[in-house]
Amino acid sequence: MSQPIFFDCRYIRVDHHDGISRYSAGLFEALSRLVPVTAIISDKRQLEHLPDQTDWVLLNDPTHWSEPFAALRLNRLGARIVYSPMQTIGSLGRKFKLVLTLHDLIYYRHPAPPPSMPFAVRIGWRLFHLWYWPQRLLLNSADAVVTVSETTADLMRFHRLTRKPIWVVYNAAGDLDTDYEHRPPTERPRQVQRLVYMGSFMGYKNVATLVQALNALPDYELHLLSRVNDRVADELRSLVQPNGGQLVFHNGVTDSEYHRILDSAVALVHASRDEGFGIPLVESMARGIPIAVSDIPIFREIGGEAAVYFDPNSPDQLLDALAKLNIETDWLEKSAQGLTQAKKFSWKKSAERLLEALNSVG
Repeated sequence: MSQPIFFDCRYIRVDHHDGISRYSAGLFEALSRLVPVTAIISDKRQLEHLPDQTDWVLLNDPTHWSEPFAALRLNRLGARIVYSPMQTIGSLGRKFKLVLTLHDLIYYRHPAPPPSMPFAVRIGWRLFHLWYWPQRLLLNSADAVVTVSETTADLMRFHRLTRKPIWVVYNAAGDLDTDYEHRPPTERPRQVQRLVYMGSFMGYKNVATLVQALNALPDYELHLLSRVNDRVADELRSLVQPNGGQLVFHNGVTDSEYHRILDSAVALVHASRDEGFGIPLVESMARGIPIAVSDIPIFREIGGEAAVYFDPNSPDQLLDALAKLNIETDWLEKSAQGLTQAKKFSWKKSAERLLEALNSVG
C-alpha cells in the first residue's frame, strides 16, 4: 500500500486496557510492522501503548459532541484510508476510504452500557441498541466492515446489518512466540485443585453456575480474578455450602499474577450464556491449561476441539466436563490441543488479514 493508513487509536485507555483498547493497541503494533501507519489519538498518553516513533495526529475524544464531523478534520489532515476498531467515527463529508469494526452484537441482547461512559453517552447507548437500523446506517457508511469472529459475521448477515463486505480479523491475546514463551505443562497439577475464572460479573456471565458446582467439589478452589463489588461477592459466597469447595476472590490481578495462578490451575472455567469473543480462553490455551466452557457458538469457534463443553445452566454438566480432565493423559491431551488451537489467534495473522481488507478498498 503506497499511502499510509490512518488507524483510530482513540479507544486506547490510558489507565488499563479493556477489550477495545487491547484490540486497538495489539493490532496497531502488528500492522505497523507491515506498512506505514499513522495513529489517530485524542490524548498523548495513548502513545505510551504504541511503538516508539509512531506517527500520529490529534483528534477530538470519540465521545465529544464534535465526533460526527471527525471526517472533515481527517480530510484536512490528508487521510486517504482510515481504519477504526469501532463503528462510530464520524464519516460525514469524508474524502477517504473507511473501514469500520463491529465486534459483536451482545449489547442488543444485554443493553447495559459500560459504566465508565459518561451519563449522556450511556443514555445514547441504550437508545442506539433498541433497534438495528442505526447500526445499519453506520456500517453502510463505510467501504468495508471488520468483525472479530465468524460467529459475529454470521449474525451480522442474519440481521442484514450491512451491504458492505465483511472481513473477520480475529482478536488475539499477545504474541504467542514471546509473550507466552514458557514450558508447556508436563503433568496435571497434583496438589491444590484450582479452577480459574477471568471475566466480569455481569448477569449474562453466569458466574453462579461455576460457584454452585463447588458444592460437589470439596477439594477444589475456584479463583475469581476480576474486580468485584461487595454485594456480588456476598451473593456468590451464599451459594457455597459449608462442605463445598473454597471460593477465592482476588479483586483484580496483574498480568504476572494472572499467569502464575493460571499456570497452577487444572482448568480455566467460563459459564457465560453469551459472549463477544473469549480472550481468557486463548490466554489459557496458550499456556497449556485446558478450558471447560459453556457450549455457545463463539466458544465453539474459539475453543475448537481443545475445550470441554457444558450447558451453562447446569452445574452438573460442568462437573461432568471437569471429570473429563481428571485423568492425567486426557488432561495432557487437552493441554496439547489448546496450545495448537491458540496459535490460530495472533496479532500478526490478524494484521495480515486487516491489511487484505484495507487493500481491498484502497
